Amino acid sequence: MLPGLIAVLSLVGLFAALLGDGWWDGIAWLGLGLPAVLGIWPLLRRRTTMPVQTGQPKIKD
Repeated sequence: MLPGLIAVLSLVGLFAALLGDGWWDGIAWLGLGLPAVLGIWPLLRRRTTMPVQTGQPKIKD
């Protein structure tokens, strides 16, 4: 479902960018900006939720 939503938002943004100026520009920004944010969101979440490993690993005898 999410890929379809991203495709529709991109299509709406592209058509709005081609159709005119004024409020069409705002629709184009939203239509093209939201798919970009949705595309990088998992990468940003993965980076912030990864555990940080500090120090040297302990060697068991």
